[in-house]
Amino acid sequence: MRVYYEDTDAGGVVYYANHLKFMERARTEWLRAAGFEQTQLADVHGVVFVVTSLAIDYLKAARFNDSLQVTVELIKVGAGHIRLAQRVLRGEEVIATGAVTVACVSVRTMRPVRMPRPLAGKLASLT
Repeated sequence: MRVYYEDTDAGGVVYYANHLKFMERARTEWLRAAGFEQTQLADVHGVVFVVTSLAIDYLKAARFNDSLQVTVELIKVGAGHIRLAQRVLRGEEVIATGAVTVACVSVRTMRPVRMPRPLAGKLASLT
């Protein structure tokens, strides 16, 4: 992804919270690549994912017009949650790292539920 002017602060550095947006987009694309659209999970299975835990380390500054890559690595699949490691890179240079846990919740109640079997099976095959 490209860093736009709107992603930066007054000093021309990517505003810290925007790294979270970059990671969120990467997780959406990762699920899509695995064959699951989030709208489909909500409409067909009645579930969505919510972030329950996030730790991020900022290692270097990203700046306007940088081309960044954001990775997603599956660490653990539980009955109702996924643990992921993420990295933001500029070329080979690591800009930030993150550890994210997302929980599967019911659209109707917003309470934790088991992941739908097709999703859980696909994710289990990725570990």
